[in-house]
Amino acid sequence: MIAELGHLLAFMALAAAGAQAAVGLTTNVGAGGGVAVQRLAVSTGVFLLMSFILLIISFVRLDFSIELVAQNSHSLKPIMYRIAGTWGNHEGSMLLWCVITAGFGSVAALVMRDDELRAKALGVQGLLTVASLCYLLFASSPFVRLDPAPMDGGGLNPLLQDPALALHPPFLYLGYVGFSFVFSIAAAGLIIGRIDQDWAKRTRPWALTAWSMLTIGIALGSIWAYYELGWGGWWFWDPVENASFMPWLVGAALVHSLLVTQKRGGMASWTAFLAVLTFCLSILGAFLVRSGVLTSVHAFAVDPERGMLLLMGLAAAGGGAFSLYAWRAPKLMNGPEFDPVSREGALILNNLFLSVAAATVVAGTLLPLVTEAFGATISIQEPYFLMTVAPMMAVLFLFLPFAEMSPWRKAEVAPLARRLAPAAGFAVAAAVVAMLVYGWSFWLGLGCSSARGCSLA
Repeated sequence: MIAELGHLLAFMALAAAGAQAAVGLTTNVGAGGGVAVQRLAVSTGVFLLMSFILLIISFVRLDFSIELVAQNSHSLKPIMYRIAGTWGNHEGSMLLWCVITAGFGSVAALVMRDDELRAKALGVQGLLTVASLCYLLFASSPFVRLDPAPMDGGGLNPLLQDPALALHPPFLYLGYVGFSFVFSIAAAGLIIGRIDQDWAKRTRPWALTAWSMLTIGIALGSIWAYYELGWGGWWFWDPVENASFMPWLVGAALVHSLLVTQKRGGMASWTAFLAVLTFCLSILGAFLVRSGVLTSVHAFAVDPERGMLLLMGLAAAGGGAFSLYAWRAPKLMNGPEFDPVSREGALILNNLFLSVAAATVVAGTLLPLVTEAFGATISIQEPYFLMTVAPMMAVLFLFLPFAEMSPWRKAEVAPLARRLAPAAGFAVAAAVVAMLVYGWSFWLGLGCSSARGCSLA
């Protein structure tokens, strides 16, 4: 009965999310639409949270009549891995995706100021929730029954039975899906034609939260990979790990770009573009993990048909948002002028390096798929990324102290150099000591000097 109730709650969430989208996108806020969309958003989140809790209870109670439990749990597993089994698979992780999508909408409905921007953002978030729930309920349901039920289950993948990896997916999804609401606020701003300083101020906390959660998720996965699979090499540049690294890089650029828009009103068009692109890369990551097009120990599914549905979702969300962007972007404000040597100039350089690094990782991850479609086979592994991404990141770190110390609009080079001279001296000393101890290496020296200089600045 628990599975059927969880299934029913998911369908109730689908109905509430559909109403949330319709009310948020069409109703006048002054006519009570703001209150209505708030209640619908909260209801969607509550329904999905209850559905997910019921699935967790099924895993804890070892209800092997549910196919998902039978495939991913076992009577001898500790309670932590029974719970982790809920999201350690394709269907359960997609329910978690839906819960977090609706959860961000619910929290936003409660904490954001009631105005047109909130209503439109919740409307777009409702559309995203509807799309993810349709994929869950009609292509990846976690509540399918088995008849007859087996005596015991198959258990969780042994590689996934680790505390770091048990927590890795929830944090990763808080980042991935957290960017969905950043996407929704960007789409809302484009709909009403208002990508300004107030919009950036209200968007930045959501972007920073999502990026921070994604950072924790990637770190947990890296810790697991260090002692489970061996540090570096293939596993460090695993294509599925790259799938989370791509939105992380663009998300980092977005967080810094939002700062320029918030403080100075500049880069509004570019900031909106990054907000849309970050979530599109998150959906691309979900496609790579679940479609079977890439081989990885982290893959949740090998199912081209369901992968194609995700690709269609990416096309719909990205196509709609970028079309809206193309319509509105020429009318967005440019902000006041500034000198190249200024905090604005440093943050533009930051965005340049992060964007090029993200494009490089995308190319290295997807190019083998493109060439395979044309009948050729290539393999892109560790040397490519070390020769391209690593130097860009090292140079970017060298510029971080300049960005931190530079004032807005215009900076004087001489005073800036005097303030940074002590940090530069310590950075060079750290590089020399590191190379004396570990051997002479240009990249070792550059890395140590960058880290020391940034910490002192």
